[in-house]
Amino acid sequence: MIKHIVMWRFPAEADGKSKAENMAQLTESLFALRAIIPEIESMEIGTDIGIGRDPFDMVLVTTFENEEALERYQEHPEHKLVSAFCGRIRESRASIDFEFERA
Repeated sequence: MIKHIVMWRFPAEADGKSKAENMAQLTESLFALRAIIPEIESMEIGTDIGIGRDPFDMVLVTTFENEEALERYQEHPEHKLVSAFCGRIRESRASIDFEFERA
């Protein structure tokens, strides 16, 4: 199994909308991918609760059966649309992919 984790920081305003509006739209768009892209085994999205010193604003945690499934997800046209939107509204991004055994 592959776990794909992405974290973002967002500016106060981007693409003509507030940070909160953009984060809500991104969350909705990402969750919509679950019904479109069958390779997604699971998906969690969280927003920072404000207790860290230099936190990211939002995190996406997804799981995939293998590297090929992750690649199909990343190359899917609907994912590319969401990714392009995110690229317009974020100020920074970090990610990691790692293997784990299904419990």
